[in-house]
This record gives sequence, C-alpha cells and structure tokens, in this order.
Amino acid sequence: MDSEFGASYITIEDDEGNEFELEHLSSFEFEGEEYMVFLPADMDEDDPDYGFIILQVEEADGEEQFVSVDDEEKLQRIYDYYMETIFTEDEEDVPED
Repeated sequence: MDSEFGASYITIEDDEGNEFELEHLSSFEFEGEEYMVFLPADMDEDDPDYGFIILQVEEADGEEQFVSVDDEEKLQRIYDYYMETIFTEDEEDVPED
C-alpha cells in the first residue's frame, strides 16, 4: 500500500455495501496492536464528518483486514497517542538555531 511516489489510497466497503476511498496517512503500533490512519479522499474538508479515520489492522487467512475501533475510550487513547506522535515528529524535524 505504501508508495514512494505520493499518496497511497485504498477503497473500503462498510457493512451496508457503501464504498469509500481513503488516503493512507500513517501506520503505527499501540498497545501491541497495529493501526492505520486515513483521511476520506472522497469527502469535502468542510464536511462536518471529515476527519481522521483510525482502523485496526488484523490478519486473517494471510490478508490484512481493517476493523473499526468501537470502544470510544480505547479509540480516544489511540487518537491521543497518534497526535502525540505527530507533534513529537514535528518537533524533531525543526532545525535548532
């Protein structure tokens, strides 16, 4: 999925058969589980539902499957960790004067 040249996209289907195109932003491990962060590629940024989509990656029959995190408290901890990671990486990229 990762690309050396530009953004990486996937198309997923929800339980109701609706397809969504997502832009892959990042992958990381948290509490021993793998997660990926996406932004909706087919949604306007002004849409109130626009924002990060965090999905857990599970392997089944040798294939990656994306699973939503339904526990709101766990999702908040994952989100907080991701945001902390982003800001830590940004601080490391800032040159010192």
